[in-house]
Amino acid sequence: MDLNLSGRHALVCGASEGIGRAAAHELALLGADVTALARRPEALEAVVAALPRAGVQRHRALAADVSRRDELRARVDALVAEAPVHVLVNNTGGPPGGPAFGADADAFLDAFGKHLLANQALTQAVVPGMRAARWGRIVNVVSTSVYEPIAGLGVSNTIRGAVASWAKTLSRELGADGITVNNVLPGYTETARIEQILRDRTAATGRTRGEVVAAMLASVPAGRFAQAEETGGVIAFLCSPAAGYVNGVSLAVDGGRMHSI
Repeated sequence: MDLNLSGRHALVCGASEGIGRAAAHELALLGADVTALARRPEALEAVVAALPRAGVQRHRALAADVSRRDELRARVDALVAEAPVHVLVNNTGGPPGGPAFGADADAFLDAFGKHLLANQALTQAVVPGMRAARWGRIVNVVSTSVYEPIAGLGVSNTIRGAVASWAKTLSRELGADGITVNNVLPGYTETARIEQILRDRTAATGRTRGEVVAAMLASVPAGRFAQAEETGGVIAFLCSPAAGYVNGVSLAVDGGRMHSI
């Protein structure tokens, strides 16, 4: 199986922690040069320093805020002018919880900007280099709510569906250029996001943290939360040469929790 990404440059968003950091690590293990993007420069420098290196691999840190799209685009344009990007991992922290009905318009607009519009800006910046190479991988970290909306995450459910449809459309537009576009749908994963969800559910239900965790795990056939590295490995595979004919899919990494096929 060809998993070799030597000579490829990967831009990984949200790489300071969680799934983004795990994906950056796995891509570096496959030989890619990795640029880790997130808001906090100090955290990024620690991530880059810890990435595996072999031979001539070069890793970089790129501090940028996805909510400031003009600045984000300018910084990524400068990056690709120096080193074209062959792999893009779109990954951003999820919107705050709460019901869809009670959310105001600004909550939807903020999430739409940080997710779909930021993804669009990044994709437009890197695709010319992918087209020139006749090779590219775009992986969006989304959510299982693409298939089954999650209670208490009204804004997130709405925006995730938009991102998935956008990605499916892109997969058809870019496939002939040797570029694949896929989504990874994490289930319950031990990250800062799951801690946020646990706090929200504890506050909303009055149950203890342990009770909330037990109720969540009862819905997962695997009986546990995922480790970020498990999702990072799936992302890395979709970015590899071996996954060249996988295009336009939304792949759940959820321990079997979803009821749909």
